[in-house]
Amino acid sequence: MSTPKYIDLDFAKATGRKLAAPGPSVSADEARAIVADVRERAAAAVDPVAATSRMTAPGEAPAPLVVDRGTWIDVNVDSMGAMMAPLIDHFASLPKGPPPPAVQAIGSRLTGAELGGMLAFLSSKVLGQYDLAPGGTRSLMLVAPNLVHVERELEVDPGDFRSWVCMHEETHRVQFTAVPWLADHVVSSAQALMRDLVPDAENLRGRFEMLRTRLPQVFRGESQGLLDLFATEEQRTKMADVTAVMSLLEGHADVVMDDVGPELIPTVATIRQRFESRRKGAGAADRLLRRLLGLEAKMRQYRDGAAFVRAVQAEVGIDGFNAVWANAENLPSGREITEPASWVRRVHGRALVD
Repeated sequence: MSTPKYIDLDFAKATGRKLAAPGPSVSADEARAIVADVRERAAAAVDPVAATSRMTAPGEAPAPLVVDRGTWIDVNVDSMGAMMAPLIDHFASLPKGPPPPAVQAIGSRLTGAELGGMLAFLSSKVLGQYDLAPGGTRSLMLVAPNLVHVERELEVDPGDFRSWVCMHEETHRVQFTAVPWLADHVVSSAQALMRDLVPDAENLRGRFEMLRTRLPQVFRGESQGLLDLFATEEQRTKMADVTAVMSLLEGHADVVMDDVGPELIPTVATIRQRFESRRKGAGAADRLLRRLLGLEAKMRQYRDGAAFVRAVQAEVGIDGFNAVWANAENLPSGREITEPASWVRRVHGRALVD
């Protein structure tokens, strides 16, 4: 029996491309020059990131890809479809069985439209992304139109800004290629969490009561997003542990990009200051949508993760910090990401100096 179709991935791609905002205005010659420049700067980031992080991507690791918004949407639809495949198989195995084909067809287009609409919004926000591509080829993507849009909006040096972003994204490429087990761990943890968060018929009513009572938390920015509203306390602890790993990855990339910056990127201090101000300056509607999608929580990931990395490196050095990549047990928990001293005690057996 074929697997039921709960999400129309082709419709998601078409919807996302249709709804995605157009990129900044550039000529064909300018676009080619921008793509070539981003590729060159991505290649130039390899050695400084390796030296600063003391981690090296293996030679067979794919080079970064420079993409447009539509390509970014297509890649993420495929990756999210693969990420959710075990969850769909779980639904199909339930005693009640899959819905009738006609219901599947309608429902799959609706969910495809929702996925496409969400990715259309995000496609203008993401500067770069390491695609974990469950079951496929993992690669780093740099979204050229978004780099141009932000560098123009911030009125910063285009070359310096592109190099700065490439340092951050190259750090992600190093993380996921120099640490062989990391990508599979992140994917399996996310899949397990998604399956655990989906309510069954017996507790669905209780989950909706959680939604009613916790929804104000989203509007106040006190929640991780809509998924967090449906979670039980045990599930929230699991979510915190998964979030801690993402905070580690983002914070580590932020620390590396800024530590490399002063030597190779003259205007890095200005870029960081204006970039942080831009994060805070979104309009009310944009901030609400970010909260609903959990993007406000992602901003906290950068801050918490960077603070964790700097505190640990100050105490045990870069090599001591890099013990975090030795195995999954060494990753910080949801509590430890905001209490680096706890992680140092557990992994290195000593406390941070006040």
